[in-house]
Amino acid sequence: MHLIFTHEQADFDAIAALFAARLLDSEALAVLPRRINRNVRAFLTLYGDSLSFIEFDEIPRGKVKRLTLVDTQTSVSLKGHTAQTKVHVIDHHPQDRELDPSWSVHRDEIGATTTLLVETLQEAGVEPDLVGATLLLLGIYEDTGSLLYTSTTPRDVQASAWLLDRGASLAIAADFLDHPLSSEQRMLYERLLEVAETIEIHGLSIVVAGAPSQGIMDEVSTLAHKLRDVFDPAGLFVLVVLNGSVQLVARSSSDALDVSRVAEHFGGGGHDRAAAALIRDKSLEAVRSELMELLPTIIEPPKTVGEIMSREPQVLEPSVTVAQASERMQRFGHEGYPVVEGDTTLGLLTRRAVDRAMTHGMGDRSVSSVMEAGAVTVHPSDSVQHLQQVMMEHNWGQVPVSDPKTGKIIGIVTRTDLLKTLAPVSLSESSSILTEKLVQALPAARLELLKLIAQRAAAKNDALYIVGGFVRDLLLGQPSLDFDLVVEGDAIGLARELAELYGGRVSSHRRFGTAKWRLDHKNAELTKALNEQDGESLDLPASLDFVTARAEFYAHPTALPSVQSGSIKLDLHRRDFTLNTLAMRLDGRHYGHLLDYWGGGQDLRNGLIRVLHSISFVDDPTRALRAVRLEQRLGFSIEDRTQELLLHALPLLDRVSGDRVRSELEQIFEEANLPQIMARLKELELLTAIHPALTWDAWLEERFEEARAFSAPEEWRLAARPSSRLLIYASWLFRLSSEEAAAVSERLKFSLVVQRVLMEANKLGVQLPSVAQGGVPSDIVAVLDEMREMTLAAAWVAFDGDEASRKALDQYLRQWRFVQPKTDGNALRALGLPPGPEYKRILWDLRAAWLDDRIGSEEEEQQLLERFIEAQETQEAD
Repeated sequence: MHLIFTHEQADFDAIAALFAARLLDSEALAVLPRRINRNVRAFLTLYGDSLSFIEFDEIPRGKVKRLTLVDTQTSVSLKGHTAQTKVHVIDHHPQDRELDPSWSVHRDEIGATTTLLVETLQEAGVEPDLVGATLLLLGIYEDTGSLLYTSTTPRDVQASAWLLDRGASLAIAADFLDHPLSSEQRMLYERLLEVAETIEIHGLSIVVAGAPSQGIMDEVSTLAHKLRDVFDPAGLFVLVVLNGSVQLVARSSSDALDVSRVAEHFGGGGHDRAAAALIRDKSLEAVRSELMELLPTIIEPPKTVGEIMSREPQVLEPSVTVAQASERMQRFGHEGYPVVEGDTTLGLLTRRAVDRAMTHGMGDRSVSSVMEAGAVTVHPSDSVQHLQQVMMEHNWGQVPVSDPKTGKIIGIVTRTDLLKTLAPVSLSESSSILTEKLVQALPAARLELLKLIAQRAAAKNDALYIVGGFVRDLLLGQPSLDFDLVVEGDAIGLARELAELYGGRVSSHRRFGTAKWRLDHKNAELTKALNEQDGESLDLPASLDFVTARAEFYAHPTALPSVQSGSIKLDLHRRDFTLNTLAMRLDGRHYGHLLDYWGGGQDLRNGLIRVLHSISFVDDPTRALRAVRLEQRLGFSIEDRTQELLLHALPLLDRVSGDRVRSELEQIFEEANLPQIMARLKELELLTAIHPALTWDAWLEERFEEARAFSAPEEWRLAARPSSRLLIYASWLFRLSSEEAAAVSERLKFSLVVQRVLMEANKLGVQLPSVAQGGVPSDIVAVLDEMREMTLAAAWVAFDGDEASRKALDQYLRQWRFVQPKTDGNALRALGLPPGPEYKRILWDLRAAWLDDRIGSEEEEQQLLERFIEAQETQEAD
């Protein structure tokens, strides 16, 4: 027997989910709970005959083989339920307890449980009739506030559209979503309305209303909905005395208030927007007092201007001309500038005002004549709600942020900053889908290690995130095994605690709030925690990096960033491109939750590379190289405005240190589509921005690819294998003049050894071809003996098309360099020749004779040596 249950005091989402689960298995029995909300009971009275529900008392006797729980994670007690019963949970609420590991769970934090089941109906090709479709629509609409609650997802909307297409009646739904109150409910509602008290906590408007009931046993949630419509608060708490207990019903419309935490405190549950609890053995006054003490600890302080503003903005003096301001906007990409005199804000100069003034030939006018006048500022501690009011009142899309003590402008906040804060764009990926992708992406041991770290972070009340490229690639289906962890809290403390529990060593940098945990794979506690026997066989990283969430700012263009601690939002805001601002939370009930504050999800879907800030390339011009690398790797396009900003910042690349530029280039050299990246760098003039002599063409493409695939023959017997990077650089500089090659080497700040190799290879490109074409082996050896092994290998790669030079290098490396005469200095001394420069000449002449095949045996070498000595003696006699 297969039974389907939901929770007591069932609303439309619970009953609709019950119905949908029954549609998916016609043999199952969908059991109505004993207590059902009045509007739902009214619907069932009119339309329930066609829905195939049974009452609890109608459950037949027998063994329960399968039990499906919808819109709840709490099992039921009934006869026939045994340890062998297979339990399956379908729910949209957060997991509020540790579930039996034998249960299967389909849970997703979307607007309604009904949505999950409607999606399954679609996949199975099962279509409801008009009544069934209307019930399912009611289930979604009631839990999403007719799709207006912020917990609503695109999937809820799509499911609703599908149901409407199947005949769901909005007219019927409207009757039951706004069901009239009974006379008893009306009396209680009026009492609650009369005693309702509005208080402000951390900037949020909270309404608390409490009253005893007179026989009312249910439907408190209906009254809560109506009270919320009247007061429109950020949070609502209704307390009703029922048979000696206090019924708490809570609602929230703000991310800063998670009412499930309040309900859990009183022994109840729910989700962040709606929750309830039945509180026994406490009076209404005691519960209200406890609630008032609890709320300040639950409600998160509001987001402040300081969290979303851009720091250290550029400002203009009122005497600056419009033309000067226009040039500055073009150079730095700013959309506006505060106009200040001393520490007094005079107004705001916008790009629109500048463009209009320039169009009318007003370039020589002062900015004070075209600015939007007014001393409009906000402070870092002001809430974003206050900022919103200021923007609406003054119609300013950019508002300067001033220090409340000095009046000095310390930042600027834009309408875009506000919009992204109030309505962050969310990816359509659900938590369950993301966690499933994580399971598929990581080896089991690494996944367990991640969960272990998340548990410790949750125990410390630290929020833990995987951020950036790992999340981006996970969503693209191209996951990597390497990830960094960002901690909202104490990253160093978390790493040290992990090392104390599971071994290994921690190194940290207090200034940057970073730590590296070097794992001890043989540690018994670690292998035990990961449920493994042999630590050596675990697929674990050698180390993990932990970073405290931080904010960065640049004192001047191209400088390295200064760092200060911050929130995860600020940490993501400091990153280079929107698609690298995605983060996945890992701790506690937030496991698998995706954060997308800065539109990275939308750009990921649209295939765009977009910077976060208009001065992003000014702060760090090497981001231009990264933009191209990501664009070509992912098959995306650099967004138009981003490309415009990139091109404006090209002159600044010359001010970036050679080490940083070289680091970016070497990451490019590792990319699979290196030729496409280099061609794009040339197209955008980034190569010449690094140095005017650098270019890209078909010959270099072949050399770069050969350098990456090169493997030196064993017969060369090289002391060390040359790196592909060295071979690439040698090819890049091979055709340059010696002056240009030296200048590029200096620009990229190569080490002295690398510079010598590159300059030798460049020199060899000029010297060797003529010798290899017409010279004898000894002539070639005389040139190559002066070069390092690495130089010769690099030159061999670069000499493609010059077979004579390549053949000469190959023969030298395989054979010629090992050819030496049998005679040495001791033999010459034994022959009576006094030590001196002649030793070197004689030995070289003997070696040259061997190389050029003028001698082929020790006897012939001895004869030639005797002739050399005889000639030497004759010369001395003369």
